[in-house]
Formats: sequence, structure tokens, C-alpha cells
Amino acid sequence: MSRSPASKGAATRDLIVSRALDVVHERGLDALTIGTLADAAGMSKSGVFAHFGSREDLQLAVLDAAAKEFTDEVFAPAIRAPRGVPRLRRLIDAWTQRTLRLGARRGCPIAAAAFEFDDRPGPVRDHIMAYLVHLRREIARAVRMAVEAGQIHASVEPEQIAFEVHGLMLGFHFEVKLDGVERATARVQTAVERLLASLLI
Repeated sequence: MSRSPASKGAATRDLIVSRALDVVHERGLDALTIGTLADAAGMSKSGVFAHFGSREDLQLAVLDAAAKEFTDEVFAPAIRAPRGVPRLRRLIDAWTQRTLRLGARRGCPIAAAAFEFDDRPGPVRDHIMAYLVHLRREIARAVRMAVEAGQIHASVEPEQIAFEVHGLMLGFHFEVKLDGVERATARVQTAVERLLASLLI
């Protein structure tokens, strides 16, 4: 049975987003244009434009795809861990493994985009900020659950710990590229263990 035009269109759009995500992983969100994507996807510019009316629409779609990728690789494994410190630790471990999997050549699209667009007001920056707020909120929720479970000091401010974890992982992301996997991994593991030890009852 042949697919309907709507399903074919959705499949083509998914293919375009997948190719776009590859481009962004290697070259950053700012390098993504209708032209560079058409070349990467083996399509005409008009073919890409038919699915995304503007470069900005394309960038927003890629950010959504990157957010789903992060959720699948980091949040999903964490949710399967027991509530409290085990879940917080699993979240950090999964995030570390994702960063190592991407390696020196393929960076995190959201982290790279945050640096590219931090001083460029508009829908793309707003989209990035909304996801980063969501990310820190999820980390803070894991910390709050650990407090409620009596595993972490009640005086701990979950939002502050979320900020610190996020900062550590951003630093790790760039150190992997700049200083190499081995030294960056040793540094982030030491920092994470020191942070968690300061929280535990």
C-alpha cells in the first residue's frame, strides 16, 4: 500500500530535520541554512523550503529535535532510577555518557546554540532559553525529591544545585573538545562527587 501524500511529507520533513541535526552537531546552529541543508540532504533548496518557510523555522525545528534527543538519552534513563540521589546521579551519569558519545567532533546543539545566540534576541534565543529553564527545573526536581527522601540536607536550595550541575556539565562539554576526553572526564567526575558529597546527610 502506498503512503498518503501527508505521510510522505512528514517522512521527508523528518529526514530533513535528521540531516539538519547532523549539520548542527558538527558545525553549530548558525551554520545551518537552507542551502547547506539542501546539499547535506541531497535536495533542492526549493524542496527544503517547501517544508520550512524560513531559516528560523528550520532552526526551531532542529532545536526541538535536539531537545527530544537529549530527553531520550538523559532524562529517560534517569526516570527509570529510584527517586532521590540515585535518580540525580543517573541523570548526571547519562549526561556525561551523552557528552562522551558525541565526543570532540559532534557537540551538543543546544549548548552550542546557547553560546551562538546568547546576545541575539528573537524566537531562536527564546526557544533555547525555554529549554534551558526546563532542563534546570528537572534537575531541581530531582534534588527536591532527594531532600524529601531525607537523603540530602533540607537546607539545600534545589535551584542553586541545578545551576551548579548545569554549569559543570557545560564546562565538561567544552573541556572534552579543548582538553581531551580523558582529562575532562576525570575533572568532571571529581567535581560531581565533591558536589554530591557536600549535599548528602
